[in-house]
Formats: sequence, C-alpha cells, structure tokens
Amino acid sequence: MTRSVEERWAQFFRYGPYALLGLATLLGGVAAPLVMTRREMYAAAALLLAALALQAWWSRAAPRLLAAAAAGAGADRDSPAQDPAGAPLLPERTVAGGVYFALRTALAFVLTWLNPFFALYACLGCFEAGHLLPPRTARVGLLITAVIMAGSQSGGLPPDSLMRWFAFGALFVFNAAIFIGLNELGIKEAEKTRERAETIAALEKALAENAALHAQLVLQAREAGVADERRRLAAEIHDTIAQGLTGIIAQLQVVASTAAPDVARAHLDRAQALARRSLGEARRSVQNLAPAALEHDALPQALGTAVAEWSERTGVPARLTITGTEEPLHDEVATTLLRIAQEALANTARHAGAARAGVTLSYMGDEVTLDVRDDGRGFDPQTAAPRTSNGGFGLAGMRTRAERIAGTVAVESEPGQGTAISARVPLVRHG
Repeated sequence: MTRSVEERWAQFFRYGPYALLGLATLLGGVAAPLVMTRREMYAAAALLLAALALQAWWSRAAPRLLAAAAAGAGADRDSPAQDPAGAPLLPERTVAGGVYFALRTALAFVLTWLNPFFALYACLGCFEAGHLLPPRTARVGLLITAVIMAGSQSGGLPPDSLMRWFAFGALFVFNAAIFIGLNELGIKEAEKTRERAETIAALEKALAENAALHAQLVLQAREAGVADERRRLAAEIHDTIAQGLTGIIAQLQVVASTAAPDVARAHLDRAQALARRSLGEARRSVQNLAPAALEHDALPQALGTAVAEWSERTGVPARLTITGTEEPLHDEVATTLLRIAQEALANTARHAGAARAGVTLSYMGDEVTLDVRDDGRGFDPQTAAPRTSNGGFGLAGMRTRAERIAGTVAVESEPGQGTAISARVPLVRHG
C-alpha cells in the first residue's frame, strides 16, 4: 500500500508539471481575451516555451541527480528523499534543484501576473520546496508560492482595489499557514520514517549479533558437554576397569609369592572373578548403564557386597552401617555413592595401611551421606595431589562425581590419625 502511494507521487513529480502547465494554458487561453492584451499574450507564449524547456531539462537532470546521490551518499540519510521502500522521489538540496525551483517559480509568478489561471502551474512549489531547498530557503519558497496563489485567488496581480488588497492579505496568510504547516508535518514524518528505518536496522544488527552469539554458545555448550562426557568416562573406567585390574594384579602377585597350591588356587579364582566383573563393568560403562552391583540390588545391598568383597580381597576388616529410613534412590545418585565408596576403599587399600575400615550410609531427609573411615597412616589434605601417584583420579574424581549431582565431598585426615571421607548428595528418589 505504501509502495503504491509513493509510486503515484513519483509519477506526479515526473508528469504533473506538464499536466498542470497544459491545464493552466488551456484555461488561461480561454480567458485570455478578457484579461490579457495582445502583447501580454505574446509574452505569455514565450514564457510557456521557456517553462516547457525548463521542465524538459529537469526531466532529464533529475534521474541523473538521483543516481549520483544514491551512489555517492548511500549511507547519508539526509541526501536523497526516500520512501519507506527505498525509492527516491526527488533529489534533495542540490544546486541544480535549487536553480530549477527558482526558475520555475519565477516563470510561474510572471505567468500568473499575466493570467491568474497560471497559478495552477505555480502550486507545484508547495510540493517541491521541502525536497529541493534547505529548510529556511524552503520556507521562503513556500511564502513566494503563497503570494502567487493568493494573487490568483484574489483576482490577479497586482490587486487593483482596497478590497482586493484585503482579500489578497487574508488569502496569503491562509495559504502560507497551510503550505508551511504541511511542510513541517512532512519534515516530522520524514524524521519518524528515518528513525524507524534506523531502529529496524539496529534490530536487524542486534538479531544478527544474537544469532552469532547463540551459535557460539551452542558450540561452547557442545564442547563443554564433550569434555564433561570424557571426564565421566575417564572416571568410570578408573572406578571399574582400573580397580579391577589392580585387584587382579594383587591376587597374581600373591600367587607368584606362595608355594601352597591351595592358596594359589584360591587367589587365581579371585583374579578370574575380578576379571569377569571388570569386563562386565566395562561393557556397562560403554553403554552408560548403572554398575552391575546396582542392576538387581539397591544401594545398601550393593554397598554391603562391595565392602565384603573388598575386605575379603585385602584382608582388612570392614563394616557397613545403615542409618535412617532407607529410600529408593535415583540411579545416578546410587551410582555416584557406590563409585565414591569403591574409590575410597581402593585408596585405603593402596595407601592407608589400615587395620580396619568402616562405611556408613545415612538417609537424612532431603540428603544422603556416605562416610568411609579407616585407621591408617593418614595424610595432609592441604598438600595432597589432585590425582593419585598411579595415575588414578582419587579425591578429585570423587569430588567431580559428587558435584555432577550437586553434592560435595569433604576429607578429614591427619598423618598417623587415619582418614575420613564424607560425601553429601541430595536425596533424589527413583522414578
């Protein structure tokens, strides 16, 4: 709709001057014998030819000026007047435009002086002044156009009586107010259009920046997810395959250092069982499933089995204690606590030299705590390395597992005073 209106205005500025000049000539010719002398008719004919030549020149010059303005001032909003769809209407504030307006207004003034009907040609000034002239000069052009229109409407220029002078003055004030008022409204509307265009451009730029930022965030989230999954798999492999292989090596070392067939056979059987269990855990880790111990048992039963097997394998007495009301836990919560217990017991076997160990699982309303204690040699938590000396994940791995489900791991230990590891995680029920 807006595009159609602007196209019509463009057609008016292109062909309107010829149509108005032709209509004024027709009406003026009919009235010429009444208002003009023969000499004035000859003068009017010469001025008409000049007006036609001027319009022909402007019809060729205006498109060239528009093309130059579009090429040389594409980023200058104040250069060519444009409609909302981007189509220029008239070249704005050029020297050629100012010369055209001045010459056309002068011709219209003289023609209207000779014959009032040529005011039809002069009225073009109220449409073109705002585009072709700077703001202050445009107001002067509009006032001159108002003079021409008032003279025509009051019976011709110059007024030949007091009454006509009074009518001329009143009509001049009226026309000047209308022309200048419409010009100011056009300027404000152009400013609003320009502001809307700038706002749209800013929004488009912001949308483009947001799209780029979104793509960057998606990429970072994907990379973070990949890194987190790598850490999870590394911890899973450490807590299953690595611990299983460690146990197998320990059993085989006992076999190598003993000569008793019965003892050697028992340790070989344990090594074989550990190998089978490690293989099962490896398959489940690849499939991202729960530990084998939790496949058929709840966490307390799985912990009891893990503590008993660890005690049997290491020869260190260990006891599991359950406090609170047992509740079915979410698979991720149960897996995390079981893996932390296994890692803590593995560290006890490797480093503590403990005579006994204890594991306590406590259900405490909205959270679950797991405590693993031993009476071994202990260590200084402030100087402990984040990874164990054999390449395992140790305390850092336990903390990472707990933090993944919004939990925490605390360590209390002193050299010669044993070690206590406490994990606290939210109690998230199964299903």
